[in-house]
Amino acid sequence: MIRIVDHTQVGRILARKAARFTEAEQTVAPILEAVRRRGDKAVIEYARQFDGFNRPSLRVSEDELKAAQAALSKEFRAAVKTASTNIRAFAKLQLPAAKSAVISPGLKVGQIIRPLDTVAAYIPAGRYPLPSTVLMTVIPALVAGVPNICVTSPRFVNEIFGTAALLKTPHVFQIGGAHAIAAFAYGTKTVPRADRIVGPGNIYVAAAKKLLAGEVGIDFIAGPTEILMIAEDGNPAWIAADMLAQAEHDTDASAVLLTTSKQLALAVQSEIERQLTTLPTAPTARKAIDRNSAVILVRSLDEAVEISNRFAPEHLSVPDASLVKGIRHAGSIFIGQYSPEAAGDYASGPNHVLPTSGAARLRGGLSAMDYVKIISTQELSAAALKALEPAITTLARAEGLEAHARSVEVRRGK
Repeated sequence: MIRIVDHTQVGRILARKAARFTEAEQTVAPILEAVRRRGDKAVIEYARQFDGFNRPSLRVSEDELKAAQAALSKEFRAAVKTASTNIRAFAKLQLPAAKSAVISPGLKVGQIIRPLDTVAAYIPAGRYPLPSTVLMTVIPALVAGVPNICVTSPRFVNEIFGTAALLKTPHVFQIGGAHAIAAFAYGTKTVPRADRIVGPGNIYVAAAKKLLAGEVGIDFIAGPTEILMIAEDGNPAWIAADMLAQAEHDTDASAVLLTTSKQLALAVQSEIERQLTTLPTAPTARKAIDRNSAVILVRSLDEAVEISNRFAPEHLSVPDASLVKGIRHAGSIFIGQYSPEAAGDYASGPNHVLPTSGAARLRGGLSAMDYVKIISTQELSAAALKALEPAITTLARAEGLEAHARSVEVRRGK
């Protein structure tokens, strides 16, 4: 049964479990090195060992993709179309714009936008295959104009590879785990080297991304999923359902409700128990609820907002927009009783690949901006350079960089 505690226990309840990265890194390090040295051969060996790989190629053929697409139900295709429309619209909204301005006489500055050359989207296919993650990782790349988009997943699931086919993803692979991350980080004969690898995965995938960050761009290192909800009142059944939707992901998932109402706390506790009796994923959700989740009684909504900012949750649910102005850290905010987290997971548009474990202090979720570079431009007239010369040469010589100063002075014959 979910715990009900008071605000004095916030620190203990919200203390995240330390990820077992040391152990995971030790496990994956030799895998990464083997793939770096032996390329496809090593990838295939690990795929056979960990994923039961028995295919002739790491690459999924066009015929296989067509067959997977043909196997999709009419309802599934319609759902993909609806979700894709919103995800695409939001990704377009996120893209930075090329712009320029004259900021002083003769000095024109600006920025141009260029897509990355190659990105790889990792799609989990373990306990819960996630075709929605294909949509969330591929569509922003399409909007950004990335020419070489790769999708990889450890298991052949029609919904995953069929969705990739619907999106006309040019490069699709059946590879998973740390060996997949290594393949895209280093490149092999079959697998192109990626500029950035995105998408969630288990702790070994996360450890591989952590070790290879710098060798390849990554989105972020994901930990267990989490939701924090704030409510003074509301429908207990709806709140309980939202908490269980998060808890069913993983036994390490967490769902926390901050409320000023003891009556609501008790009602939500009761509803969670009732709904667990009919939930097919109850074995997983029950452990997440009992071990990592809680209802915390707070003294005010202001205190709830302060606690939320300390926690920096992946998903944050608030009762109305009035609280948003006080939120500084969150992966994605769900406003109002008709904005369940599941809407964001699938179809409302904003990305569901979000920062966990407090990383929301540093960045938001996966974005179309993760697939582009913003390149600055500057164009100076002779007069503009002359006007800046004293500042440039003084700063250059203060740093001991004489050639920098002379490169400006030479242009006017000094």
